[in-house]
Amino acid sequence: MTTNLTRTTTSAPSRGAVRAGWIISLLVIAFMLFDSIIHLLNLDVVKTSSADLGLPVDMAPKIGIIALIIIVLYAIPRTAPLGAVLLTGYLGGAVITNWRTDQPLVSTVLFAVYVGIFAWLGVWLRDSRVRALLLP
Repeated sequence: MTTNLTRTTTSAPSRGAVRAGWIISLLVIAFMLFDSIIHLLNLDVVKTSSADLGLPVDMAPKIGIIALIIIVLYAIPRTAPLGAVLLTGYLGGAVITNWRTDQPLVSTVLFAVYVGIFAWLGVWLRDSRVRALLLP
């Protein structure tokens, strides 16, 4: 019995695709850096939001550290796919937390979904390994 295994090769992304991917990724990184810094500083707006969401106020710096680690992994090309997976999980937690507290769907609950889509689009445009996983 012979098994015919074929290997699909994907070409490297074009220079324009890589640039677009980095621009999109840098926007995601900038947003997540802002989010992690305000959590690390435990600003009043974070304390108020945490209380509104039913989260302990002392949890904010821990969330900031986790977000910072994830975004560093996402920013490093070699670990970007791992960072994107972890960022997806982090953002999923944001979705359910906002949904659970009856926040507006399109502007608040789904905002984390939008960030996740952009995060994956950015890494897909700049990384041929991710393209190989997602293209037949």
